[in-house]
Amino acid sequence: MLLHEIAAAVLDIQFRTLPAQALQTAKEGILDTIGVTLAGAHSEDAGPLNRTILNTAGGGRSLIFGDNRRTDALSAALINGMAAHVLDFDDCSNTMGGHPSAPVVPAIWALAEDIGSDGAAFVTAYVAGVECESKIGRAVNFHHYEKGWHPTATLGTFGSTAACGHLLGLDPERLAHALAIAASMASGLKANFGTMTKPFHVGHAARNGLLAALLARNGMNANPAALEDSQGFFLVYNGAGTFAAERILQEWGNPLNVIEPGIAFKRHPCCGSTHPAIDAMLELRGRHHLTPDSVSLVESWTHPRRLKHTNRPNPQNGLDGKFSVQYVLARALAEGIVSLDHFSDDAVFDPAIRELMGRITAAPDPKATMETTDHFYARLRITLRSGEQVETFVDSPVGRDRAHPLPAGTLEAKFRDCARQVLTDAAAAHLLERLLALDAAGPIALLSNIIVEGMKSAGGDEGALRRAIGL
Repeated sequence: MLLHEIAAAVLDIQFRTLPAQALQTAKEGILDTIGVTLAGAHSEDAGPLNRTILNTAGGGRSLIFGDNRRTDALSAALINGMAAHVLDFDDCSNTMGGHPSAPVVPAIWALAEDIGSDGAAFVTAYVAGVECESKIGRAVNFHHYEKGWHPTATLGTFGSTAACGHLLGLDPERLAHALAIAASMASGLKANFGTMTKPFHVGHAARNGLLAALLARNGMNANPAALEDSQGFFLVYNGAGTFAAERILQEWGNPLNVIEPGIAFKRHPCCGSTHPAIDAMLELRGRHHLTPDSVSLVESWTHPRRLKHTNRPNPQNGLDGKFSVQYVLARALAEGIVSLDHFSDDAVFDPAIRELMGRITAAPDPKATMETTDHFYARLRITLRSGEQVETFVDSPVGRDRAHPLPAGTLEAKFRDCARQVLTDAAAAHLLERLLALDAAGPIALLSNIIVEGMKSAGGDEGALRRAIGL
């Protein structure tokens, strides 16, 4: 059965055989996720979940990021999973059709603290989880995405399960049961994009993946045909004729997904579907020295798959603004950057930005085809008050793939900026150094100690920090 084969393939991924490029990209994906999780830890949008769960969570060894409290691994995976995605600043995957790291890293971080796993085991579990969710993504996308499922949550549940099962050392039979359990817990609707529930999807996926692995370890069974059954995941979630199950194993590890197409890292803290248009605006703004006063009309064309959830000319809050191509284009034109502080509720209703948004239109590319995988592009045309028109085409945003890499040092700078929301500069630098060498690190719990001892609210005592990391 397919899940037995997938389970065996997951467990075949071993640290000693990881290609150097896979290892490097994995460490970068984990670094980026830890940074955005720290930055999102104190988000007001995560507050309702934190207040609900921390009132009932049990004791344990797993850290709540941005806090000095430790709790049970399931609660930590849920809370940290939401924090990882609440700013929509986490990495993306072209094959998964969503965000690969956010459902995986919080789950295996909480589990690694609980069972004493080291950095090498952690990195390997991460690669295995990303491979699993991405290859299932190859089987079901883009119909899965266009039907209304949120792949970060639905497919991320499988990724989290695979990663946790790998870290737990489940045998192939138990891991197949875990993945079958996960098939019944995969959920998340795109109708909730732009609300607090979207990042909750990701916390839910992280927790559910960990829970599925723990249940299987403790003897719960499930149907190993839960993918291909007549009432299984493929036919229920996608439908007949809209998936290609054979692609999962045909393309497994050849190459690993973290190698090709690799991880797409975000330069802007908003929906990735808006990034090509933002990059186009920044290019034109710099080349022609544009200001809001010099512009009479902005016309944006993107792929209809990307525009469907980003055509929001009247965003009603900060989260909604993250999915409004009109809003982020206005910010990029006005300020030359799209930053975290642009997504408060007050910022979205800035009168000057609202006036500028009235001069921005967004439409689907009339030449687009739905079969293509090249759908992260944008064409922007700007009409100046002088009557002159300037335009550009961006085939893919910076950071989206290996052909469009972030400038050197950008990922590290992003991590420091994010980590400083919670940590002292010294703690952020120590944590950055350790995460870049994660494969050689000891217990993950020691890295959590860096976070606890380095929090600004804890005083950021340098002596305590050095003791926490064993110096």
